[in-house]
Amino acid sequence: MFGLSAAVRVYLAKESADMRKSFDGLSALVAGPLQLDPLSGHLFVFINRRRDRIKILYWDRDGLAVWAKRLEGGTFRIPHATAGRIEMTTADLAALLAGIDLDSARRRPHYTRPVTPLQNPEKFAPTNDHATT
Repeated sequence: MFGLSAAVRVYLAKESADMRKSFDGLSALVAGPLQLDPLSGHLFVFINRRRDRIKILYWDRDGLAVWAKRLEGGTFRIPHATAGRIEMTTADLAALLAGIDLDSARRRPHYTRPVTPLQNPEKFAPTNDHATT
C-alpha cells in the first residue's frame, strides 16, 4: 500500500467524516478538530458513520494525496479512545485495513527503549578548569 518509514505517524479521527470531502475538506478537518498540520507528511485516517468507507489524507512531497477504500461487506472496527484522535502505528493501520479488530488483538511484549530526560548541554560545555599553563 504505502512505503512508510517508522517516522511517519498515523492519526485516526475518532468522529465520523463525510466521505464526500476530498483534499480541502479533509485538510480542514485535520487543521480544525484534530489540531494537526495536514502538510506534516503524516497519515490522517477518516471513517464514515457506517464504518464501511475509509479515506487517508497525506502529503506526498509535492501535494496532498487521498487514498480511499470501500468495503463491499462488513465494517471497519476502530479502537476505543477518549480523545478526538487516536495515534496508531503503521502496523495498526495495516491491521485495521485488513479487518482486524484492534481492541481484541493482543500485542506481545517486546523491548522498548527507556525514555531518558534530556541532558543539560551546559553540563558538557568546554570549560577552562583544566587549562594547562
